[in-house]
Amino acid sequence: MDEIDVFRCIRLEALSREPSSFASRFEDWVNLPDEEWRQRLNNPVFVAFLNDQPIGMMGLARHRPSKMAHRAALISVYVRKSQRGTGIAENLLNAVADYARSVGVLQLELAVSAENPAALCFYRRHGFVEAGRIPCGFLHDDKEIDEVAMVRRLSR
Repeated sequence: MDEIDVFRCIRLEALSREPSSFASRFEDWVNLPDEEWRQRLNNPVFVAFLNDQPIGMMGLARHRPSKMAHRAALISVYVRKSQRGTGIAENLLNAVADYARSVGVLQLELAVSAENPAALCFYRRHGFVEAGRIPCGFLHDDKEIDEVAMVRRLSR
């Protein structure tokens, strides 16, 4: 599999298996042409593998304006349910944080569903603190879901 196929495979799995965890919908992504997938890889995406199959991912989107370039957002975070609790998410987060630090990022940010207590606990355990809450951050099946904004400073 090339990098586009790997990304497509794990991203579509994430969107189909955990639809309430993402602002995007499976239907928004499933028919994207290869060029769109390629463009979405302009931001780095880290993928975890088991037996040559992708089982998790974590993306990083750096803020573009020069006065904000020290900040980056974790995006598209997913680990296959059967692999949760095995350290894969921690390994992905460490790899992303190391990369971010190496390119001058001082602060990681994310938005996570307020209805995902396992993710909230994971992020808190790894140094993220709540910075605020966005009421009705997204709608899923006509249900309003708050998003929790979290930040973590990176040491230099």
